[in-house]
Amino acid sequence: MTIKKLTFFHPDQDQQKSLHLAQEGISAGFPSPADDFKELRISIDQEVVRNEEATFYARVSGESMQGAGLDDGDLLVIDRSMEPQHDKIAVCYIDGEFTIKRLKVVSDGVFLIPENPKYHPIKVTEENDLIIWGIVTYVVKKL
Repeated sequence: MTIKKLTFFHPDQDQQKSLHLAQEGISAGFPSPADDFKELRISIDQEVVRNEEATFYARVSGESMQGAGLDDGDLLVIDRSMEPQHDKIAVCYIDGEFTIKRLKVVSDGVFLIPENPKYHPIKVTEENDLIIWGIVTYVVKKL
């Protein structure tokens, strides 16, 4: 397993802050004239939280999911109301420990797949106690 401790945070919808959003988007190519800049206000919680009661935040601990863009210390948005599906990234509780892995559902079973070649897939067997705790919907990164 790669995560021994995972702390969950529930979104604080009472303390929403709205920030400025460039309405037209920011060009990743040629700059656009400054007079075209229009703004409105946006709340990050309103953007990433679809089901307030079922949404939690948690920080990534470890490097097993680096290939999926989840780095140590990143903030995850986790929706517990979403159904687990093949190829989704999930927070799993297996045999008493939390881990974040990509779900691989195949004819002969379920695998928890890391996104770092240093780690091995986990084949879920009848002997394992597995709970798919929630599905990762967004990641917030520090650059």
